[in-house]
Amino acid sequence: MSRTYFGTDGIRGRANSFPMTAEVALKVAMATAIVLRDLHPKQPTDRVVLGKDTRLSCYMLEQAMTAGFLSMGMNVTLTGPVPTPGIAMLTRSLRADIGVMISASHNAFQDNGIKLFGADGCKLDDTIEKAIEEKLASGMEEALALPADLGKAARLDDVLGRYAESVKRSLPRSEDLSGLKVVVDCANGAAYKVAPQTLWELEADVVSIGVEPNGRNINDGYGATATQNLQKAVLEHNADVGIALDGDGDRLIMVDELGNKIDGDQLMAALTLSLHDEGALSGGALVATVMSNLGLERFLKSKGLDLVRTGVGDRYVMEAMKAGGYNIGGEQSGHIILSDYGTTGDGLLAALQILALLKRTGRKASDVLSVFEPVPQLLRSVRFDGGVKPLDQAQVKDAISKAEETLAGEGRILVRASGTEPVIRVMAEGDDQNKVETIVSDLCAVIETAAV
Repeated sequence: MSRTYFGTDGIRGRANSFPMTAEVALKVAMATAIVLRDLHPKQPTDRVVLGKDTRLSCYMLEQAMTAGFLSMGMNVTLTGPVPTPGIAMLTRSLRADIGVMISASHNAFQDNGIKLFGADGCKLDDTIEKAIEEKLASGMEEALALPADLGKAARLDDVLGRYAESVKRSLPRSEDLSGLKVVVDCANGAAYKVAPQTLWELEADVVSIGVEPNGRNINDGYGATATQNLQKAVLEHNADVGIALDGDGDRLIMVDELGNKIDGDQLMAALTLSLHDEGALSGGALVATVMSNLGLERFLKSKGLDLVRTGVGDRYVMEAMKAGGYNIGGEQSGHIILSDYGTTGDGLLAALQILALLKRTGRKASDVLSVFEPVPQLLRSVRFDGGVKPLDQAQVKDAISKAEETLAGEGRILVRASGTEPVIRVMAEGDDQNKVETIVSDLCAVIETAAV
């Protein structure tokens, strides 16, 4: 069956519009509870950990999902605002059956989403998401709990302290961040308290921005997708490095001491090389998505290492890591998974590893984090009406084939539909920048015509 609700990273949409309504959120909770019981009929399925970021609509969706789980007899542990990786960690730590994060990650406050984690702290796979969708299409009243079996809800104390301790444990007790001046941008999102506090506890000199959430300013001019204020702050405060998290704290983008933006590809390259030098890299490879730069692949090859590519989405990265026994993976956008310490993208955890690397080496961020020379890469988006399928149009298929022939042997082309919004992503990369720009421009023009 085709997907109505789930995309690349859970369910996402405009708040208070389908599918991000209170009604749908309630039903998703109910359907999830039923599917869990179907999967594990011989064991009780009674605990869910439910977290959120700082956007206004989280209040509505949190209440709706709580009601849905309670109606099925599940007990709900409410965390309040916490980074997404904190929910993954708490799901395992509390031995819960399911973890839920209400967040639209890097999107503006008008959007929201639902991310689901299994008992192992990993995002649910396609099979379980499909089962939930199927259950949503059927009646669920018969599965409602009896009055005496309704669930209970309670708030968990010191959620942020638990998460902070979990990420700090990724560093040896003998290591701290003293001597490093760090600007941290929390995007007015879920990490607005815990990120500065954790860095301070590790003795860094911390300057915080994007730490005044009001429900409407999440990701607005701050965070991993809008680094201009961070770049300015690093220079103004003469800082050693800048850290940009996104609204739910699972992405990391950094800024070096010169004010240059450092993307996820460069950060993964630096961490992979460090692990390799220490003899701690599992499988001799980094796992990344099809969006990662060709320059990263070439760099790794020059070091005798492999780049294992997956589809877009950090859950696909994690699946490949588990299947191949690798311990580092991620996305150019800043999702970085270090499976020795966590099960999903964790911006703060990855930042601590980078900062510790800077401290150990005593080198400048501009030196340590500019690992490889990226090839020219251009990514553009074409928005379309949700009922249209541009990639199914013959003229679009022909244009993509011709573009691939033009760039054959000199680069890569990737055209895909976004899993979170009605947008077609067009990416091309190669050694000839003019050719890359022409290919992307021509493809976008064809897609725009087909999208009408």
